[in-house]
Amino acid sequence: VAGYPLAFYPAVARTGVAVATVIALGGAPVFAGLLAWFTSRSRPSVRWATATAAAVLGCTVLVLGPGLAGDGAPVDVLGVVSAGLAGLSYAVYALVGGRLIAHGHASGAVLGVMFGGAALLVLPVVLWGAGGGLLTMRGALVVLYLGAVTTFLCYRLFGHGLRRTAPQTATTLTLAEPAVAAVLGVAVLGERLPGVSWCGLAVLALGIVLLAVPVGSRGRGTRHE
Repeated sequence: VAGYPLAFYPAVARTGVAVATVIALGGAPVFAGLLAWFTSRSRPSVRWATATAAAVLGCTVLVLGPGLAGDGAPVDVLGVVSAGLAGLSYAVYALVGGRLIAHGHASGAVLGVMFGGAALLVLPVVLWGAGGGLLTMRGALVVLYLGAVTTFLCYRLFGHGLRRTAPQTATTLTLAEPAVAAVLGVAVLGERLPGVSWCGLAVLALGIVLLAVPVGSRGRGTRHE
């Protein structure tokens, strides 16, 4: 949990938001599937592999669409590696949290301990590099929003999801994040997406639907996908 922001935000600074997002979010479900395979000897299903491949491809095309249309962002090798480490960190804590919850621990307690411990680990980074921005009203409001909404609320829901969904499936479903951001950008902020990004959005949606909609008998849910 501490490793994700310490790797992701330097990656954003070096290689741009789009590339860092694609590598971190797109790599997380792949890492999660491989880690689950190595640690539990549970081979990923064909359905999961197909849906994840479609979702990662769609996410890549969606986020990099503006760059493909001529508005590219600089790519830095160290930034790419850092974004990959962020994706690996995301996969590790999703897998660990999922295993603890599956063994009967309360999801709120598991996520609370993980994020509380991570907060203590990154606190020296905040004190060293934050400057005076946190002391302003705007800085305080940003910190409050990040803590209450993007961390507490979102990961409270994520913990509930891990109780009923395999970690590798959950990380794939979180690829809906850039899709929602893109749609909100168009609907609320009046942004425009090139045609290639809309195609990526469609492929991403197809992958998520393929993974989320149960198939077969009622006893076969996404828990074992």
